[in-house]
Formats: sequence, structure tokens, C-alpha cells
Amino acid sequence: MDSQTLMMLSEKYIAHTYNRFPILPVRGKGTRVWDLEGKEYIDFFAGLAVCNLGHCHPKVVKAIQDQAEKLIHVSNLYYIEPQIQLASLLCEHSFAGKVFFCNSGAEANEGALKLARKYAKEKIGEDRYEVITMENSFHGRTLATLTATAQKKYHKGYGPLMPGFKYVPFNDLKAVRDAIGPKTCAVLLEPIQGEGGVNIPSEGYLKSLRETCDEKGVLLILDEVQVGMGRTGKLFAYEHENIEPDMLTLAKSLAGGVPIGALLIREEIAKSFEPGDHASTFGGNFLAMAAGVAALNAILEEGMLENCRRVGEYFLSRLEEVKKKFPFVQDVRGRGLILGLELKMEGAGIVREMMQKGFLINCTMNNVLRFLPPLIVTEEEVDRMIKALEGVFKKINNDQLSTVNDQ
Repeated sequence: MDSQTLMMLSEKYIAHTYNRFPILPVRGKGTRVWDLEGKEYIDFFAGLAVCNLGHCHPKVVKAIQDQAEKLIHVSNLYYIEPQIQLASLLCEHSFAGKVFFCNSGAEANEGALKLARKYAKEKIGEDRYEVITMENSFHGRTLATLTATAQKKYHKGYGPLMPGFKYVPFNDLKAVRDAIGPKTCAVLLEPIQGEGGVNIPSEGYLKSLRETCDEKGVLLILDEVQVGMGRTGKLFAYEHENIEPDMLTLAKSLAGGVPIGALLIREEIAKSFEPGDHASTFGGNFLAMAAGVAALNAILEEGMLENCRRVGEYFLSRLEEVKKKFPFVQDVRGRGLILGLELKMEGAGIVREMMQKGFLINCTMNNVLRFLPPLIVTEEEVDRMIKALEGVFKKINNDQLSTVNDQ
């Protein structure tokens, strides 16, 4: 069946919750994907920070194949070997004492919100249930995580939203301190806001936030669904500030492309979850866990963190060069291999132009080009993408000059 027919069937039968670009990827390897017609793309979006190892990493593929031949599913009423292995690896390489597995970032954040309320009611007071989140955040699509997401555009049509959330500006410590009250149980934020426009806090902000939470007796929850698992050049983004959260949520790249979610929890707080309090039928399933073990080991053993730091610095410098050349580039920011180029205009058309040139990128907040390549991306691939981007920008610049001259 050809691409056009398949796309028409998609529009006919699949709920219209995405505005899809007109390509149909069918194969991937490393930093590349190919569509049904055989056209090659260099992927600087990585499935929205899911394919940190690149597409179809051989260790992840083999782990899934081997596991699928042995056992695909049993209930969490039984012990699951790869689940134990992945939990051990995560705890050994983080602050956590316990892990709860689920299937997505939204589920991981949902679990964190439930546990924060339960722990606070047990240890601090029955009236402790409010959670403070940040403007321009993104935490998921369930009703609770949608409410936690402090962007009105995501709330439209779903009211009344859940009670118990306060919103404050990102990177504003005083606003957090002023918002903490007698009902506050936790502060939830992304160490770097991805959907919000690749917003990076000032140095020392997270450390001060940790100190404030300790002082006020509230929990600090970090959403590392997008920036965890090496995306910033360290395994977890909180490591850049030498702090430890009380809970941390993961998903996206944790299993190399297989659906997964995880809630990492400090030992003392995890005790508030008892049998029957929370569950997930498919959470911690054999396939996801086997893939997760393979993916995490690959990140730790194959130099991906070092490559992320090195190529990320190079990528950022190349984007700074682009900024100097084109007056409609407002700002460049990033850490590791999550980078943003803020424009003085909408960026959706640029994404389409780059796709035609064989590069997959993204635009968020209408005017921020977001780059999330696999951690294995090379400087040569960055150069190729920058060359293509400058070609698109030169065309825009010439069109703008022509318009001014015509006037």
C-alpha cells in the first residue's frame, strides 16, 4: 500500500489528536530513519527524546527478541526478573531507594502526585495536599497531570480541573517561597522545561529550591521524563546542581523506544505506598524491563554521556553562530543535546522546510525550534543540519528584505 493511501486511512480511522506531517517512516538505524518511499532523514527529534540510543540499537533489539521468545507477560502479583534488574540499576545510579514502574511519563507523574499526598497526610498533616508547579510546564495528559501542567492551552475544554495545584513562574525562587502555605505538600518541576521552550533555570536555582523545600517541610519532585537518561550529558539532570530530589519521574528514553514509565522514590517516602495503594497492570512488564536494562547499560558503557556533552557543546556553538547571522533569531539555549533556537516568528514552516531537506526537527511554543537528536549524533551530522538550516534561514531573510524593498 502506498503512503498516500495509508495516510488517508489514518485520517479516516485514527482519532485526530495529532496534526501529522506527511511522511511515513518505516525503518530506522542509528540517527537515520527512512520513509516508505525510501527517502532518508537525519533525526534531530529522536521520537521526542525517546530514541536517545538512536533507532533500533542492537542491544535493545536483541533484548526484546530474546525476552519475547521466553515470556511476555505475567501479573505483578509475581516476581519479574528483568524488573528487579532494572530497579537495581536505577537505584544504584541515583538517589532512589525504591522504584515504581508504569507505562508513560503521565503515569509516573500521576504516581508521584498520589504518593506526595499520601506521605504528607501521614507524616505532616491531613490538610496537606497542594502541589506547586511552574508556568509553561508539561507533566502529562491525565486529568491530574494536565492540571499540574501550567499552560492554559492544554486545559481548554476539560474543566473543572482538579483542585490542589498552584502555579508560579519558572526560575523564580521568591514566587515558590511565597506560594508555599499550610496546605502545600510538594513542589513539582522539570529541571529543564522542554515543551515550554527549552527553558533552563539560573545556576543555583534548583539548589536553593531544594533548601527551601527542606526548610518548609515539603517534597521536591523532579520530572525528568524528557531530560533524564543522559539527555543533558549526565544520567540525570539534577546531577548538574549536586542535589537530590525526593521523587523523580522517568519515561521516554528509559527503554530505548519501548513504552515505559518509572517513579524513583527516596526510601522513607516509598514506605507510604502499601499493597493496594497504587498499581499498573502492564507496569514493569518483561519486554519493557528487558529493553530498559539493555538501554541503560548501553548509555553507561558506550560513552554516550561523554558524546552528549562534547557534541552538545559543539552544537550550541554552531547555533550561536546562526544567531549572529540572522536578525530574526531571538535566543539560543540548551544543555547537552536538548537545545532551543527561539525565533521572532512562528517556526512550523521551518520544520516542514527542513523535512524536505531530509532533517527532522521540532517547533514548540510556536516559535522555538527544538533539537533532540540521539546521544550518538556526530559533529559532522550537526554541521549538515546547520548547513540546511542556514539555507532555509537565508531564503526567509531574502524574502523579508524583498518585502521591505517592495514597500
